[in-house]
Amino acid sequence: MLPQFEYGDEVRLIRNVRNDGTYPGMDTGALLIRRGAVGCVYDVGTYLQDQLIYRVHFLNEGRTVGCREEELILASAPWIPNLFEFRDNVIATRSLAVRGQVLVTRGQLGSIMKVLRDQPEDGVQYHVHFGEGLVLQVPEQSLVMAETEAAMEVLDEL
Repeated sequence: MLPQFEYGDEVRLIRNVRNDGTYPGMDTGALLIRRGAVGCVYDVGTYLQDQLIYRVHFLNEGRTVGCREEELILASAPWIPNLFEFRDNVIATRSLAVRGQVLVTRGQLGSIMKVLRDQPEDGVQYHVHFGEGLVLQVPEQSLVMAETEAAMEVLDEL
């Protein structure tokens, strides 16, 4: 079990890290570090003798967090940033249709269920739940964060 990253390596977090109850002063489940953040490895240890855990200092966030190897890539590796995360509330900036049938009207509220970052020609897309069991795959440019100035503009135009 050799570590992929060494002391001093700059790494990027590829998954959100939430408090599992071991980070003091924050509620369990609270977001500690958002995916895309870059930090510096300054310790490598093990958990239950079979998982490598990297202690990573995220300077911009002012936090040191334990990360599993599968949550990290080198900071120099290709990265596509995304605007929204799991559970974010969003508003559709246009009507969305499947085979000509409009399923979501412009201005309708939805919730991000999954981030799809591996769509090279189409950019970032999301599985968005629009209520009543309706989940659609939606491109990033068709959404705005709910309760923002951009969302208010969309709603004002309706």
